[in-house]
Amino acid sequence: MISNVSRFTQALAKFDAANAQDPNQEVFEGKSYPKELIYAQRMTAMLNQFAPDASEAVQLAVRCQHICRWKSPRNAYPMDGVGYKQWRTDLYKFHGETAGALMREAGYDEEMTGKVQALLRKEKLKVNPETQLLEDVVDLVFLQYYLADFVVKYSHYDEEKLLGILRKTWRKMSDKGHEAALKLNYTPEILAVIQKALAAN
Repeated sequence: MISNVSRFTQALAKFDAANAQDPNQEVFEGKSYPKELIYAQRMTAMLNQFAPDASEAVQLAVRCQHICRWKSPRNAYPMDGVGYKQWRTDLYKFHGETAGALMREAGYDEEMTGKVQALLRKEKLKVNPETQLLEDVVDLVFLQYYLADFVVKYSHYDEEKLLGILRKTWRKMSDKGHEAALKLNYTPEILAVIQKALAAN
């Protein structure tokens, strides 16, 4: 149940307007889109399919999960494990602050803003059902739309890293998420990689 449809719609529009500024483009079905805008729209579509009764906070969080991510590129940090963890930590803070400012502009109070920011920080994963729901949607979108690029990138020279990424993704998901993931439409090649990863998981 959306508490105020006008405010909710305005917040989504602000998220989309911010993500539409992404200079990175993705071509999908012959048309070019700002990368983070199409990602956000895919997140909402997946949530509506996976958990159509999700709370307002989760609906907001899925739409701004990567908001303005290009402003904090991975290569701005050391390309090692420590650098990666610092980048992720800073990203959670950046996404929360960016989304929070836009939510306040749309009229949301600190309680709802704080809920969305906690979700974006992935607080209490495996314990908080709403955080877990967000994580499941993130992983389902990855598997459906972005795994193919990882298969192309890693399968020919570092398959173990590819399998490790899949196993780590799988461990973060719920049983319901696993069930949905196995029903996604994969190419035979990608399905074979998933099955190989899970066989040793």
